[in-house]
Amino acid sequence: METQSLWEHTLTFFPQFLAALTERVPAESTVAVIGASDGRLVLPLAAAGYRVLAFERDPLALHGGEVSLPGDVSPHAMGLIGRLKIEGLYDQVQIVEEDFLQTHANDAKCDAVWTSCSWHYSANHHRSLAEFVTRMQSLVRPGGLFGAEFMMPIEPRQAGIEHYTSPEKLSCHFNDQWRVLLTLSTNEFTERAHAGQLQDHTHRMGLFLAAHVPT
Repeated sequence: METQSLWEHTLTFFPQFLAALTERVPAESTVAVIGASDGRLVLPLAAAGYRVLAFERDPLALHGGEVSLPGDVSPHAMGLIGRLKIEGLYDQVQIVEEDFLQTHANDAKCDAVWTSCSWHYSANHHRSLAEFVTRMQSLVRPGGLFGAEFMMPIEPRQAGIEHYTSPEKLSCHFNDQWRVLLTLSTNEFTERAHAGQLQDHTHRMGLFLAAHVPT
């Protein structure tokens, strides 16, 4: 990629999702990305030949603009739309600039769905985690793939927020129409400062991959 995401160097389980996707879902299939941000994980999917349905409502993430970065610098960052055009991938991606939990655009069926640490943001706490997961599940055709990476609680305040969860707790949202393929979790780790977090900070992350059993 010629351009670089603001989140290029943050930890992700996306390679595990992409490996499962490549094994189970042919190129040119449709993958929904919930919380597309500036395209860190959208562009690799489009470059691999997938059609992407990208849900993102943050104007800065979509259109770019001035951002605050560690070191007291404020460069102009490129948004998702600009990055797609530069990389020649714009026609591969349909952008939905709406709240995922309220839009009717998610009535369409996809071959896979992915989200990266989106539901723990306070802006999404107006709906329950169960609703968020159910909405994601409803996008996936039988035979398709569900993937999510998420923050796990490490502070007392986070332990009281259901959106900071674990693979074990997530499993209760998946009935016999789903087969769990892979769950992972990290120990606590320190992540270097980046956009939105201007100081070094501590995280713990989890991964949940499941297949929608064909009927």
